[in-house]
Order: sequence, then C-alpha cells, then structure tokens
Amino acid sequence: MQLISCDTFVVLPPLTGHGGIVFGKNSDRPSGEVQELIYESAKQYPAGEKLQCTFIEVEQVEATQAVILSKPAWMWGAEMGANESGVVIGNEAVWTRLSGPEDSDEKLLGMDLVRLGLERASTAEQAVEVISALLERYGQGGPCSDVIPDFTYHNSFLIADPREAWVLETAGTVWAAEKVTAGCRNISNALSIGTKIDRSSSDMKEVAQKNGLWDGEAEFNFAAVFGENRGNASDREVCGRNLLEKLSADNKFSVLSMFQVLRDEDSGICRSPDDSFPTTGSQVSLLGAVGSGKPDCHWFTATPNPRTSVFKPFIFTPSSRISHHTRSPVIEDDPAKVVPRFQRKVDRAHSLYKLHSGASESSPLLASGHGVELCQRSQQVPAGLCCWTESC
Repeated sequence: MQLISCDTFVVLPPLTGHGGIVFGKNSDRPSGEVQELIYESAKQYPAGEKLQCTFIEVEQVEATQAVILSKPAWMWGAEMGANESGVVIGNEAVWTRLSGPEDSDEKLLGMDLVRLGLERASTAEQAVEVISALLERYGQGGPCSDVIPDFTYHNSFLIADPREAWVLETAGTVWAAEKVTAGCRNISNALSIGTKIDRSSSDMKEVAQKNGLWDGEAEFNFAAVFGENRGNASDREVCGRNLLEKLSADNKFSVLSMFQVLRDEDSGICRSPDDSFPTTGSQVSLLGAVGSGKPDCHWFTATPNPRTSVFKPFIFTPSSRISHHTRSPVIEDDPAKVVPRFQRKVDRAHSLYKLHSGASESSPLLASGHGVELCQRSQQVPAGLCCWTESC
C-alpha cells in the first residue's frame, strides 16, 4: 500500500495583504477512520498529576489552555488544532533513516505531541520547546492506525502564531526546527529542513555521525542526512508550494485562497473517500495581525473531503462551546484502550459525519465535488445541528 498522508501550509505577510497569517491543513488518514472535532476548556491541575495520552502517561502541567482539536476519534492526540493564545499546529507523517522496528513500541504519537503542544504553549516557539522536550524525554512510537497493522512513522510539525511560524522535524528523538517569518511554507510526508536550522537537539550531529549518515565535514543538511522519501510526498510538496506561490502572487492570499488549496485534487492534496488515504478533516486558520485587535478565527470541516464539506468557523471566547454533533460516541471497552489493542471494529461516526455521508451518497452534485451546494442545502439539516457560512 502506498502511504499518502496530509499536507500542511502557512502563508505570512506580506503575501496575505491583510497583515495576518493564514494556516491550513488536510488530514489524510486510513480509509474508514472518523475524525471528530472537540473543544476542551482551560483547566488547572494539582501538582503531581498524571496525564493519560493515547498509549502512555506523562507528567501533567499545572495549567492547560483552551483548545479546539480535529482528531482521529480512537486516539487522545490530534491531527491539527488551535489554542486560545493563537497557536495552531498540524503534523505530518515522515519516514527517516532512523525508522525501525522499535517504532512499534508504545510511546507518544505525533498526534499526542500536537495536542500537548497546543495545551501547553502560548507561542509557536514555545510549542517547539514543549514538543521537543517531550520527544526527548518520552520518545515517539506506537501504532498510528486502528485498522492498519504496524503502521508507524516519525513526525514533522508546522506551527504558527500571529507573529511567526516554525517547522519542526524529527527522526527518532533527534529534531531540527526552522523559523519562518515571511512568505509561505508547506510540508508533506518528507523531511524538508535543509541547512537553515535555527534550533536542534544537542545530539543531532552526533547521532548522524554514529549512524554513518554524515561525515562530519560536509555542510549539515537535515533532510539529506535523515530523510527517506516514500510515495509522492516530494511531488505533493512541490505542487503545494506552486499553489501557494500562484495564489499569493498579488499579495492578497486569503482564507478563501487556502480553501482553494485544500480542495485541489489534481495535486493529490485533496483526496476523495474512494482513496485508501482519504482526506478525513480539514482546518484553515486566520491569525490576526499583531495589534489589530481582531480575533483569530479557525475554520474546520469536521467531515471528510473539503470539496464536499463546508468550513465552519470558530472563535475563542470566555464562553466558547461547539456542537456535540461533531464528537464521536464513547465506546464501552474501547478496543483502542484495551490490551491487546484493536481486536474488534467499532462505529465511531458522529452525527455530522453520518449526515454528511448520507448527503454525499444521495446527491450526485455533492459527490462530484461541489461542496458549496452543501451550504445551500444546510436548511435540510435538523435544527440546532449547525449554522455556518464560508464567507469571510
């Protein structure tokens, strides 16, 4: 099986015109996996508290931020999300020259690190520090799917706040980070940090030499040293970068521009439900210009295939809440939490997922990719389930 999974993008001033930052991600996951959208309020914890992640426990912090998360329903972690401080994070599966059988050992998933970064960081750079520290302490590993045996990978992350963006890439417990302050940047399923390394693990070069990946003399290129490209990741990264450059050529890249990027099928960025790794959820965030006084706004589909989905907006407020119709049901004796894991299949579909699936199957117009018509037909949805518009 060719493993195809996710693309994440960010566009910064001056290309946005309005002075803000636009972030976007498509989450491509194994066929049949349900992605839920949940909101968790800020919380306080007593000293010594433990936190159960997908597979392992970690030390809890004294306070966590309010977060909105788009996540595979079976795991604790998230594919993407945002917090009340204006930090957004998306991750990508990557395969490296340090990948091996030990990746099946249950540690922190990359998705756990996304959620932990959002819950604990108030800036993008702080999220780099949070994620890298947890990576070095606990490691990354464990099954990344509840339906594909031995599906494991390392992770890269695109992190942004209203001031800047960071790319954080990993190979085992080794990591490198690149700061992005202008222009555009995107990541797919291959390491992309080259010689511009702004922060890194202290043992990065030592590990490279020990494993015979670097001679200690050539200029150090993180992707060239540790990278192992699989599938069409590099092609998608190039296509994504070309789309960003095309749509930002007039310095007016907008949220609607990012919708267009995430709905692009020709590049493989948007993948239909018929694919082995379909797009199961999407996020676009507008991080307001510093000092503008405008709130950050985050749009999520909470349903598969952005071409047949509507992006629903969310803004953090003191009384933030979202519909329970995007949260998957609680499963008794959940096979993802019982050892041995994944011994039976369960239905994790939430109400909106079921409604969207039914509408897509019954409407040739929707099935052909005309997602805007779903907005026009939203009056057919039961009262109280949704109220949205893509206008922005």
